[in-house]
Amino acid sequence: LGSQPRGSSTYSTTMAARVLCLALALAPAAAFVATQPSRAGVQVEATKADMKELAEANPDFLGSSLGLWDPLGCLSYEFWTLGNEATIGYLRHAEIKHGRVAMAAFLGYLAQSTPLVSGPHLKLPYPGYEPGLTPPEQWDAIPLAGKLQIFTLIGMLESYGEILEVHYCNGGLPGYYPPIKGNRPELWFNLYDPFGWFPEKTEEEKIRGRQVEINNGRLAQFGILSLLSEATTPGSVPALKGLIPVYEGNPMIPFEGDFSIFS
Repeated sequence: LGSQPRGSSTYSTTMAARVLCLALALAPAAAFVATQPSRAGVQVEATKADMKELAEANPDFLGSSLGLWDPLGCLSYEFWTLGNEATIGYLRHAEIKHGRVAMAAFLGYLAQSTPLVSGPHLKLPYPGYEPGLTPPEQWDAIPLAGKLQIFTLIGMLESYGEILEVHYCNGGLPGYYPPIKGNRPELWFNLYDPFGWFPEKTEEEKIRGRQVEINNGRLAQFGILSLLSEATTPGSVPALKGLIPVYEGNPMIPFEGDFSIFS
């Protein structure tokens, strides 16, 4: 594959086939998104001992073999004078949220690598779009106004997620995102289950779903960073060598092509 020109039909077909196979193989992981608790006011214990018990209760490989893994001792910290339990609640919520973002990013990267997204379109998705761009290059091609709209939406969803009856730093359930439909005129749907298709689950199913979501989120963080590493430094991920097109930009600078604060 590495010797084939990127513009050739052979390269496009082979790349699309491999990406689709990988996406289909990992698709079941996306289905295990933790369900929302029936009560937003549930109280959650958040001491270091509780975290050890929670980690060891995870029946998957890491939980049964590694258990609690805290090499930096973060479970003993106190952020912003909040206290240790509030800090643990914050760290748990942050991990779950980062895992969700990573799952979306990983599957998005795969989808954006397929001809359906990166190929020719009868109507351009946005000004500046060109067929054949890699996922990072597609982001670079979005006009600055479009990027700012995306970040504004993210900020809005982030702020709505902080309006909780019981905050995750005060004993609320980490990872819980409240219903937002109708809170503002522009909020027509809830972020979770917007069309009400998911059936109500038992408490045991919800607990298992949250365990699976955490595991999938951790794996997805490795996955998206592996894709970006191989794209920017070819050969850095041997398993992906020759599979990921090279990206000349810097994925850690999202507005690199628009402006720079330090230049």
